Amino acid sequence: MEFDINSLRSLVTVASFIMFVGIVVWTFSSRKTADFEQAAKLPFEQD
Repeated sequence: MEFDINSLRSLVTVASFIMFVGIVVWTFSSRKTADFEQAAKLPFEQD
């Protein structure tokens, strides 16, 4: 198998897509909901 620049571009594209899907799944997982809600309230808390 010959490895050229187009193969590298395809590999990087697939890896980026997999990373994007992983971040989306991590963001919307139910385990993190409480942490994200707490972080969303931080700007409104008074010192």
